[in-house]
This record gives sequence, C-alpha cells and structure tokens, in this order.
Amino acid sequence: MDIRVAQHAGFCFGVKRATQTVFDLLASGEEKVFTLGPLIHNASAVKTLEEKGVGVLQSLDEWTEGRVVIRSHGVGPEVYQKAEAMGIPLIDATCPDVKRIHRTVAEKYAEGYPIIILGKPDHPEVIGTNGWCGNTAVIISDASQLDGLALPDKACVVAQTTLMRQKWDAIIEPLKERISNLYIVDTICPTTTQRQCEAQALAENMDAMLVIGGKNSANTASLFQVCQKHCSQVYLIEGVSDIPWTALKNLQKIGIVAGASTPDWIIKEVYSKMSEQEKMGQLNEEEVKVQNAEPETVSEAAAAPEAAPETEEAAEKAKQDADASFMEDVEKTMVTIKNGQLIKGVVVQVTDDEVCVNIGYKSDGFIPRNELSVDNDVVPSEMVKVGDEIEVEILKVNDGEGNVLLSKKNVDQRKNWNELVTLFESETEVEGIGKEVVKGGLIANVMGIRAFIPASHLNTRYVEKIESYVGQPLRLRIIELDRNKRRVVASQKLVLLAEAEKKKKELWDKLVVGEKVKGIVRRLTDFGAFVDIGGLDGLIHIGDLSWGRVRHPSDVIHIGDEVEVLILALDTERERISLGYKQTLPKPWETAESKYIVGSVVEGKVVRIVTFGAFVELEPGLDGLVHISQIARERINKVEDVLQVGQMVSVKILDVDAQNKRISLSIKETLPEAPVSEAEAAPEEESHQEYYHQDEVHTVTIGDMIQQKMQEAAADENEN
Repeated sequence: MDIRVAQHAGFCFGVKRATQTVFDLLASGEEKVFTLGPLIHNASAVKTLEEKGVGVLQSLDEWTEGRVVIRSHGVGPEVYQKAEAMGIPLIDATCPDVKRIHRTVAEKYAEGYPIIILGKPDHPEVIGTNGWCGNTAVIISDASQLDGLALPDKACVVAQTTLMRQKWDAIIEPLKERISNLYIVDTICPTTTQRQCEAQALAENMDAMLVIGGKNSANTASLFQVCQKHCSQVYLIEGVSDIPWTALKNLQKIGIVAGASTPDWIIKEVYSKMSEQEKMGQLNEEEVKVQNAEPETVSEAAAAPEAAPETEEAAEKAKQDADASFMEDVEKTMVTIKNGQLIKGVVVQVTDDEVCVNIGYKSDGFIPRNELSVDNDVVPSEMVKVGDEIEVEILKVNDGEGNVLLSKKNVDQRKNWNELVTLFESETEVEGIGKEVVKGGLIANVMGIRAFIPASHLNTRYVEKIESYVGQPLRLRIIELDRNKRRVVASQKLVLLAEAEKKKKELWDKLVVGEKVKGIVRRLTDFGAFVDIGGLDGLIHIGDLSWGRVRHPSDVIHIGDEVEVLILALDTERERISLGYKQTLPKPWETAESKYIVGSVVEGKVVRIVTFGAFVELEPGLDGLVHISQIARERINKVEDVLQVGQMVSVKILDVDAQNKRISLSIKETLPEAPVSEAEAAPEEESHQEYYHQDEVHTVTIGDMIQQKMQEAAADENEN
C-alpha cells in the first residue's frame, strides 16, 4: 500500500499562533484561561486544552474570572467594547489575515461602501467580520443566491479566508457584471488555496482519500469537497477511530490531507496506524471488526473487573502521551526570534506601503516600504507576490504595537555585498540603474547597493548631460570597493572600451588583403576618404578613388555613401587599413573598344590644351586627342581660340587603340559642312606625332603645370 500525506497538512499559521498564545498563558500560571468559543474546530484538540485547564465561554456573560482569549476567527467591535465595559482582560489571538479583513471592511464601510462577504453566514469568522460594518453585510455562500438578489451600485467585496477558490470565481464574475463600482479584495488565505491545490493534485492519483479534521471545520469541509471532485472514495475522519478499514481493503494508493485545525499528532497517529497495518498486511475483516468495535461489543474477558486497572492505566498513559505530543507539536511549529536574526517567511499580504510576512511567530512580521529595497521608488507589488518565500532580518521583535519589524533590504544587501566583492575581484561586468546626479558624476543602484560613477567613466566620450543617464540601464565594472566604508565606485567606460577592443580584434581577425568589403564614408580630407568597414576605419587615398585625375575626394564620393572597397594593405601594429575604391571598378581601357564605337558621337570634357590639339576626357581615366586639324571646319591658328579647359564638347570617335591606350577624336566631324576656299582647303602640315609619345594616361599633371609656370616666368623676365 502506498500512503501519501500532503506536504502542507495540519495547523495553519493563525491556529498555531492562537494555540501558542493559550499555552503561554497556561505556562505563566497567573490566572485561569478561557477562550471565547472553541479555540479551534477540532474536538480532540479542544478536549486536550480543557483537560489542561482551558475553559470555553460561549459568551462574555458567562465570565467570572481569568483571562479570555479571542480565537483566530476574530470577533466584531462590540465584543471588545463589552469586554472593556465589564473589565474583562482580553488576549487577542485573531489571525492576522482576519485582522486585515476587519480593517478593510471598517475603512470601506466608513467611506460609504456597502459590504459583501463571500462565505458561510453562520461561520464565526464571517459573523465577526460582519460586525465591522454594523452587521449590514450581504453574505453570499453560493452563486445560486445571486438570482433575484438586489445589489447596490457600488460595494466592497471580501471573502471568508477558508472559502474555496472555485466558489470565489463563480460568485465574483457575476458581481463584476452587476455592480459598476465594485471594490474587490481577495482575502482568501494563501495557505487555504495552497492546501486545496495540493489536495486536488493528490486526489487525482489516489484510490482513496482520508480528510482529517473537525466536522465543524470550514476549511476541512472545503478540502473534502475538493477531494470528492477528483477521487471516487473520500472519507472525513477526526482520528484513528474513524478510519474506514473495510473500505480501504485491497486499495493500493491512499492519500491523507488535514484541515487547518488538525493537530500534527493526530495526523501522525493516523499515518502510523495505516503504515503499521500495511506492514503487517492485516487489513482483513477480523482486524476491521476489532478496530470498529463499540464499547458494548467488547468481549467479557476484556471487560472483566480484574483487567480494568490495567486498561485504565494504559488509557491514561496513552492520553498523557497524546497531550504531550499535542503540546510538543504546537511548540515546534512556533519559532523564537531575536533582533538581528535572519529567518524565512511567506508573504501573506502586499500593500503600497508595506509587506506582511508569516514567519511562524505568534505575531505577524511587517516590512515597511523603505526596508524592502535600497530603491525607495520601488513598488512593493512588483518585488514580491503573495505566497513568495523570502528571507528577512528581524529589526525589532516588537515595534510597540505587537508587530515584528522586518527588513528584506538588509538581507539582500548582505548577499549582494558578498557577490559584489567576487565581481570586483574577477573584474566581471555587472548591471546597474542610474538613480541621481551628484557632484562629479552619477549615483547608480547596483544589486541594491549605491555605487558612484564618475562623469569621466560614464562613456568613452565626454558626457555633457549626465542627467540623461538617470533611469537608464548601465553596464558597469567595479573599480573601487570598500565594504567597511560602504563605498563602491564603478565605471561604464571600461566596459565599453573592453567591448570595443574585443570587437576590434574580432574585426581585424576577419580582414584579408584582397577581399572586397562594404562600408560607409565617414570623413573626407584633401588626401582621401575615411570609410567605416564595420567598426574599423580605413583610408581610401585620393589616388585610389578613381582611374582618372581627382582634384578632391568629394568629386567621387560623399559622406554617408555606402561603398564597396578593396582591402589593399593591413598594418596591425599601427592599426592602419588601406582601401581602394577604383580597384572595384573596371579599368576604362579594358572596355574602351566595346564602349566607344568608331563613328559614334559622344560627349566629353576638354581637360588639357596643347599646341597640336586638345585632350578630351570621355570618362575618368579615359582621354582622347582631338588634333588641331579636327577641331573646326575652318583653319585655326591656336587651339585656345576655339576651346577652353573644362568646356563640354561633342566628339566623333575616329579610332580606338586600347592596347596603346590611344583614342583619336574629331569635333569637326560633328559640325555641319561649310564651303571653303582653296587656301583654306590646304592640308594642315603640322605633325601630331607628339600625341603618340604622351604618357599612357593623358591627363594634366603637376609637372605640366610647373613647366607652364616656368615658361611664363621666363617670358616675363625677357620682356623686362
């Protein structure tokens, strides 16, 4: 047989707290102790308390002496008022979750909100909550009650802490549709929801389920209903004597869950008995009869007078053991705390100003907003959720109002300081958020710790507006850390520089001489153009921009142009990259013959004038000669009389000699014919052999310009 017990079974925090309160009063021995109504909905536990001297009052009118403990279910304000009037010393053991419901109901009722309570109208918790709105609440226990129910235009809705989640959902949705101004406060205890989910998960995989708890316990009844939906055999028992042995015969998997009012010792007793029977393999009819036998069916031998003392002694010992176990189990569940102690707890409520944490102590723990995080602007609901388990530090065991003051910030900072030291020593990058501008730099939040970033370390370049970094994520490296002085200095510049250096190395490793790459023109100078090729700057020398003569790089390319370039040379030591632009373009003479057909007429620009003619640029790097005899129909003495450098002209292709890089052109052939005299018709005798001895690329050179200037200077000197 496989017997499984739910992980979270037995006393909830509120019941533990109330029970511990009673035990503390008993231990003091100063006065008699009474509870207003049964402390918890479990007959065995209540009986044990009664035997320890704890009396039960059904109303304050029954009081004559001693202290009166208000149970975890809570009461209405009229009870406190009556106790004060009668001089009754009250000890309030109301569950903190229920207390919060009381405060909410009282506040919203005072604001003019009618109150709706989802729960059982006869449950003591609901009765007590109703008292905080003058007993005017509309109490709804089932969605079917909504039919024909008159509802107000606005209302505040809360729930009994042990309400089934499915019932809440079934009722709340129709309320949203029918009430335009509905203030919803989900007050179902997280422990209740957690246990119901566990019960469902367990029941889905079991042959039978045992639900241990009092028959008057609301949360036990809810667990029973959950299990019934997911398992065919479910049994509600209060203890070992109720185990249905016959029904469990031959079953392989049995699950056990327990209500919030069930002591641990009862759960252990049921589990132990089940395990014992499983080991002995005696789940037979005879064993079942013995377990279920009524007192009057006990054999005569067992009832014989001579055996009575032994039986009574054994019963008394068993009872004492159970009592001791009960008290021991309760004491184990309640922790002792002291200032400075670190402890784990579960978030039970989150508001705009504080977080309430169940730390297993008799009083709730509260984390004020300023103790939640080093960031005072943090929104509590964005940091923690109800049900989260967190570690906190005890700041004060009693803040003066009976609450425990906690800090999550201190715990986080301790952990974060340790991690920060490791990051500092390993020079590892860490994230931060800019918080405020201070003299000389910026304060950032780094893992909940304030860190100073000098202005010079915000970026690799000068930062004019430091405030632009406020609220922005930062990539930082810790450059100085003094834990004793709580001083942290960080740098983003070092991270960016390291990243740039790494990226630069990766880029350099990818570059290969002779490969073509694409880049963006970033800067132009007189000697060339700088191109960004993926994060690295390379230079295109002016001589590598075009196959033709270039006076300035802007004649060829412009800033922002995307260009394809050829890697000509790499100098890793000096970090210089030589690029070529013209090398990615075809050489003009390679396509001259196919592009410039003999007899065709094209446009060109006069780029140089010589005595025997003019050179016309057809395209960068490709010049042709118009002999003086081919300039005009009429005879001319000087080329300058007809043409000027920079003039655009139409020329006819007379001959193309790509091998020797020569093109003969004619302007005259493009002009209309005109009648000429015999003298004018005489052929031009001037030789133009000089053309055929020009450089391979017919362009104006610096040498030509210097020579021309020297000739002009000599002529001026001769005239003087």
